[in-house]
Amino acid sequence: MAEHRSMQRGALLDAARTLLSEGGTEALTFPALAERTGLARSSVYEYFRSRAAVVEELCEVDFPVWAAEVEAAMERAATPEAQVEAYVRQQLALVGDRRHRAVVAISASELDAGAREKIRAAHGGLVAMIVEALEGLGHEQPRLAAMLLQGIVDAAVRRIELGVAEEPEAITEAAVAMALGGVRG
Repeated sequence: MAEHRSMQRGALLDAARTLLSEGGTEALTFPALAERTGLARSSVYEYFRSRAAVVEELCEVDFPVWAAEVEAAMERAATPEAQVEAYVRQQLALVGDRRHRAVVAISASELDAGAREKIRAAHGGLVAMIVEALEGLGHEQPRLAAMLLQGIVDAAVRRIELGVAEEPEAITEAAVAMALGGVRG
């Protein structure tokens, strides 16, 4: 029975990822989850008490995976400057990944405190690594620089998500150039 429940929970999370990546948080509703999974709406409530609970669990499951991929890319980089570049490139490379699309949709939404806390925890290691790289580059305010650097990444993510004018590669190159130019001061 427990195995069946965890399969259904997994199916619900998968459906939630799809809904989020297709229509953002507005698309994530219990009727839509029920329809996608073939479960009764009342069954969805057995697993999650609210939309916020679904989002919170996705944060707990998906953010650490995403953060680990960015950390791994940074660990392969030989210099602080290369680490900054890896930090930007890897986040933008993950935009097309369905798991990451859910992460992007969640990041853009109004989150409750529980979800924000889980995201902060997952981001903690990443922020520490980027702050260290910025210190290595001799930055006087590495924490502030890290926040601004993430702002460049977030803007590039949104630009790629919109699928507007430029190719994702062009957006990535521009973001990397801006990030490196900025951190070199």
